[in-house]
Amino acid sequence: VEGADDFRPLLGRLSMIKVVFPDHLMQNTEGVRETEVDCDSYRSLVRELEKRWPGIEDVLAKTAVAINGQIYQDAWLETIEPSSEVFFMHRIEGG
Repeated sequence: VEGADDFRPLLGRLSMIKVVFPDHLMQNTEGVRETEVDCDSYRSLVRELEKRWPGIEDVLAKTAVAINGQIYQDAWLETIEPSSEVFFMHRIEGG
């Protein structure tokens, strides 16, 4: 199909998820507040972030995460839908 190649870069972007880091994590992301990652699970998200910022996996293990507004204390087995938003936050602790 003529012109089909023009759309190939857009196809990959359909599965990108938005990741937002709060102030206290930006020291681990070289000051980056938001980024996009192509992944389909929380586990693959953390792996991709670890490739970008070595050492961040250990930091993220101590946080809670909201995926499309749903807060998880442990999201390792969660899937992430295309165009989702992921927000890291302080872990909620009882007392």
